[in-house]
Amino acid sequence: MLQESFTYLDQIDNTILYDIRYAGSMNFVGKIIDGYHINRPVMTSVLAHALSKIQKIVNKDGFSLVVYDAYRPQKAIEHFGRWSEEPHNQGMKTKFYPYVNKADAFELGFLSKRSAHSRGSTVDLTLIENGKALKKPHDITYTTRFLKDGREVLCLDDGTLDMGSHFDLFDEASFHKNDLLDEIYMSRRKYLRDIMMSNGFDDYRKEWWHYSLLEEPFPETSFNFDIR
Repeated sequence: MLQESFTYLDQIDNTILYDIRYAGSMNFVGKIIDGYHINRPVMTSVLAHALSKIQKIVNKDGFSLVVYDAYRPQKAIEHFGRWSEEPHNQGMKTKFYPYVNKADAFELGFLSKRSAHSRGSTVDLTLIENGKALKKPHDITYTTRFLKDGREVLCLDDGTLDMGSHFDLFDEASFHKNDLLDEIYMSRRKYLRDIMMSNGFDDYRKEWWHYSLLEEPFPETSFNFDIR
């Protein structure tokens, strides 16, 4: 069912938790994204083995990895592009892009028309405390957080470690370096980043959850097969 050299993450390590947000409606578009037919992370085998190694490291510190996205078909990125050009579709603005004009999402670097995810060796992930349950999308709750510049944002609580802003919040609060959040959140991000960077990954400065393998097997190839 999969492209050669790709695998389902759980076939390599079934201890890593996941909720593939684009396979449901809990995302900035508010619907299932093109190419996502099942809630199951797909990625290159090299990435899966690298994450399994990191899982063992964070387990010792009382955490587990949680994956939100990995391989992303090119057709999904095209879906994002159409969404950005639909000014009437603002249903998820409060949760995901409260201070951003969706038409500017690509220009601002929150989305990319040539995403590293389509090469299969990039992952969006976070941490959860060992033994704590990952909430189903319909059980996710919301709290208001005041940023240090006085703005309010919603924080989605899905049971994972509070990183100060949630996955796919289009805002400076999601940057690795910002002056908007208390130190406790920045230190948690740094813990995750230090582990990822010391185990063969590179970060993306605007998304604390986004990491790419430095030695990826398909550095010049974007794939478009569906996730089934």
